[in-house]
Order: sequence, then C-alpha cells, then structure tokens
Amino acid sequence: MTQEKLIAGVELGGTKCVALLATGPDDVRDRVTIPTTDPATTLAAIEAALDRWRFDAIGVASFGPVGLDPARADYGSITATTKPGWSGTDLIRRLDARYGKPTAFQTDVEGAALAEGRWGAARGMAAHAYITIGTGVGVGLVTGGRPVMGWAHGEAGHMRLPRAPDDSYPGWCPFHGDCLEGLIAGPALAERFGMPGDQLPDKGPVWDLFVHDLAGMLHNLVVTAAPERIAIGGGVMASRGDYLFPRLRTRLVESLGGYGALAEWAADMDKRLGAPGLGTMAGPLGAIAVGLGA
Repeated sequence: MTQEKLIAGVELGGTKCVALLATGPDDVRDRVTIPTTDPATTLAAIEAALDRWRFDAIGVASFGPVGLDPARADYGSITATTKPGWSGTDLIRRLDARYGKPTAFQTDVEGAALAEGRWGAARGMAAHAYITIGTGVGVGLVTGGRPVMGWAHGEAGHMRLPRAPDDSYPGWCPFHGDCLEGLIAGPALAERFGMPGDQLPDKGPVWDLFVHDLAGMLHNLVVTAAPERIAIGGGVMASRGDYLFPRLRTRLVESLGGYGALAEWAADMDKRLGAPGLGTMAGPLGAIAVGLGA
C-alpha cells in the first residue's frame, strides 16, 4: 500500500497566507495563517512554520502574476504584481535553498482549481474553472486534469468588458484601469463605494454593477472554454454568495441566449455555477494539490 506523501503547502494571498501540513482534506496535520505584509516579514513567518514540520515536498500556490516556466529567469518569482513591494520576489529558489525538498509552483487560482478537481465539486470533470474575487480577481482553468497555460499563465481577471450604462468609474487596476479586477476586486469596491465589500448593503445598485461586470467575464469564459463547472470563491462571494449566485446564474443564461450546445449547458445552471465544493479550504488545499505534483 502506497503511503500518502506529506506536503507543506503554502498559499500566498493578497491579504493573508496559509501554511498547511497535509496529505489532503481528510488529513490536515497543522495550519498557520499569516498576514500578507512586506515580503521579508511574510516569508520569514512562513519559514518559521515550515521549520517546525517534517514533510516530503512543498507546494506553493501564489497570487500573481508569477513565473511558471522553468526555462525563464523569472521562474519561481512573483513578477509585476499590483501588490506593493512584491514584484520580483523570488519564492522557489529561496525555499529550495532552505529545505532541499521537491517543490512545485502554481498560481493560487490554478491550485484551487486542481484541489476542486481532486477533492471538491469538480471531481471527475474534464474541464472546470475556479475564480477568486478578493484583493484581486483570478481565474484558474483546468482541462484534462492540467492547468491551461500558454506562453504564460492566463490573466482572465484582467479581461476588458463592456461597461454598464452610466458607469464612469475609471477603475482601480494600476495596469489597465477598468479591467474586471479594476472594477470588482475588494480594493476597487472600497474605492468606488467608500467601504469594503463585506460592509456594503446586502442589496442595491452596488451589486447591480458587480453582477453586470462579472457576468460579462463568465460569458466570455463559457464561450471560450466551456468548462463543465465554474466555482467562485474569495472573500466577496463568501460574504454575499447567497444573494449573488442566483442573480449571476440568471444573467449568464440571458447572456448566452440559447446559443448552440451552450443551451443544454445553461439548462443545468444551478450545477454549473456555484461555490467551491471545498469551501474556504479550496485555496489552502490548492497548495497541497500543487505539492502532490512535485
């Protein structure tokens, strides 16, 4: 009988990081949550947790953009990110030098998507997606059990979309202004409406704009990749999902307009679009799923 490998998983998020020692969701040995501040302080706290553990491999699932091509000089690093102070931070070489264990690296959203496919609501599916909406907006897309990647990993959270009528907000993203992340990420909501997303009223025009913008990206994702299921996690949806998911499903069905085979896809919308099966553990377990590939 093959013994499960014990993985030190590190999920780096824009607000907090989670270090997890586990073989999977049914065998979590330890968990440490660390605020994401500057790189030196944050990484030192992560290493203090890992120094206490014995493990077979390390999985890192990080906010991005990140360098995933081992042939390039920026492999294992966070590249040009919107997170102040983190651009150019080398993660993997630092961990390799300290621990000497097999290490695997992926984006946080692709990690969560892999975890959903291995243990969550996307088990057995050939193609599925995971979206996170928090400090940023990220999209992880898996086909055939593998993350989709071209010259670099995708950045669908920075997709440009038609704006809602009379919406003149210039956008928060320092690179693209009013891309999707620039319109609906947590900092954008706070800037637009004067308070964090989890403090905004449960209903009202704020969420009308949110649904308009996010449904546009969902339409483009479906007609491009036709994932069998789309999970949406992150802080914004965790606090408002019961209100927003029904509205997003209705808007997406209307947007797809009964087109071709997607009419049959949309007929099962309650199963197609929803929360992660792993709940708030999708992200941390994503780092474990990544590490199992090391």
